[in-house]
Amino acid sequence: MCGIIGYVGKQEAMPILLEGLKRLEYRGYDSAGIAIINGEKIGLRRVAGKINSLEANLQKSPLEGRIGLGHTRWATHGEPSESNAHPHTDCKEEIIVVHNGIIENFAVLREELQMEGHTFRSETDTEVIPHLIEKYYEGNLEEAVRKTLQRIQGTYGLGIVCKHEPKKLIAARNGSPLVLGLGKEENFLASDIPAILKHTNEVSYLEDREIAILEAKKIQISNLEGKRIEREKKTITWNAEMAEKNGFAHFMLKEINEQPKAVTDTLRGRLDLDKAEAVLGGLNLTLPELLEIDRIIITACGTSWHAGMIGKYLLEEFVRIPVEVENAAEFRYRNAIFDRRSLVIVISQSGETADTLAAMKKVQAERVKVIAICNVVGSSIAREADGGIFTHAGPEIGVASTKAFTAQIAALFILTLYLGRIRKTISSMEARKMIEAMQDIPQKMEAILREDEWIKKCAEAYFRANNALYLGRGYNYPIALEGALKLKEISYVHAEGYPAAEMKHGPIALIDWNMPVVVIAPKDKTYDKILGNIEEVKARGGDILAVATQGDEEIKKLVNHVIYIPETEEYLTPFLTVVPLQLLAYYIAIRRNCNVDQPRNLAKSVTVE
Repeated sequence: MCGIIGYVGKQEAMPILLEGLKRLEYRGYDSAGIAIINGEKIGLRRVAGKINSLEANLQKSPLEGRIGLGHTRWATHGEPSESNAHPHTDCKEEIIVVHNGIIENFAVLREELQMEGHTFRSETDTEVIPHLIEKYYEGNLEEAVRKTLQRIQGTYGLGIVCKHEPKKLIAARNGSPLVLGLGKEENFLASDIPAILKHTNEVSYLEDREIAILEAKKIQISNLEGKRIEREKKTITWNAEMAEKNGFAHFMLKEINEQPKAVTDTLRGRLDLDKAEAVLGGLNLTLPELLEIDRIIITACGTSWHAGMIGKYLLEEFVRIPVEVENAAEFRYRNAIFDRRSLVIVISQSGETADTLAAMKKVQAERVKVIAICNVVGSSIAREADGGIFTHAGPEIGVASTKAFTAQIAALFILTLYLGRIRKTISSMEARKMIEAMQDIPQKMEAILREDEWIKKCAEAYFRANNALYLGRGYNYPIALEGALKLKEISYVHAEGYPAAEMKHGPIALIDWNMPVVVIAPKDKTYDKILGNIEEVKARGGDILAVATQGDEEIKKLVNHVIYIPETEEYLTPFLTVVPLQLLAYYIAIRRNCNVDQPRNLAKSVTVE
């Protein structure tokens, strides 16, 4: 989940690489580096810490040249330090490598290379790669890279340059995403699209076990065996400005506020009120296949897993199909049971989540149909699934996912309506009611966002707490999990989400005046039970913040603080209850002086196990 940027062309490389690294910093930010070739000279700069430290170093002593590589690191092997920062070199510092992924057999290779006289300067698994290339290099960099890739086991997204071939940049991929940017007399390499969008919106995607040779005027792609591959180029429809903060203090706050638009864009063209149906053209499943489904498995990680849990409630209530929600990191290693009537849904914002991708491949090996809910066109999961639904949330830069989550729920709502209508478990009258209620959600989300100042005041009351409980029932139990996760991610407060009734089975022992309890309590069929839970917490001296339906005066008498949401259908309340919890976590993190967009130890896309 590190960030990689590469350039070869007619311009000075240093400004392009630095700019690209800044746009990739959400992928890793514990160290960074740049290497640039100028003739047969290599300039190398590495620092521990964030990109601004690297930038300051380069301002004092710039690097010149028109081909180079940059990297921002999220540590896996070896602590964050200058010596462990990328790029890494061979013994003679003639071969430069940046890497995203994990080399699983690095220890064996390192021992072999050390016995042959190679000297290692870092603790990383990556460093075996330039030394292997050095071992095999006989005047042909491409051939040396191919031989190296035959030796290494694991995942990799690689950028490679060599001082003896100063007009050539090599990229290679297996399990870690790489995108190739196509310019005029210049070409680009990146681990994610935002890094290159200022320069080009024409891209190609490298597939697993492929190599690309980038020169200023051409790109050649081949597989590991050397067979040339013609790859279709894609045009990216969003621009670099969409990934900027647009006046917001942080990307996360911007993306919280973009949720009404993200939901609207995901729904656009997919809900037909006149025909009382959903429109989905990308599932790639025939009507008989859809009708014979008798079991659905949803698999995902983190926030996407929470979205999957809401999908379970929707699909079971309205489509009447049993649904299981599996954590992909566990599911991929289980000996799960499928048959031809099973459908697997994978959910991933980035489309590159390593465990989710591995779970999908495991299922496909069993010849089970897989559809994906994904935000990134051209990502591995989007390309390799049998069909799917793209969310249209736009680039999400903040590490803590917000708008991608609500867009995923919107996609699951559309799928529910689609399946319910073709399977006749949802009537046309009910479908129209559902569509009308769903179309009102973005406006109701905007109403909550206007309560920003009140939520900030609530955060002021709780920012000193070091623990918190989140309670919810039914559709809002996953929101309790998600609210707790957001608080953990960005403010480093220990928080746990529970089904409200589960509180009596242990967590109630933790409650005292130091333990804030966030209760999600909209007016739904579980409302009376939730009030009972609130009374239990209050009786033990707990400090309660409730998220409740507008106009609920009764709950105001029982809790310390209340945040109101507009009234909506029970199954749509997650769209509204999650927004104040995202803002609460954000303002608590700000008050605790935490780095909201780059929380410690985390990165945006988990592309390694």
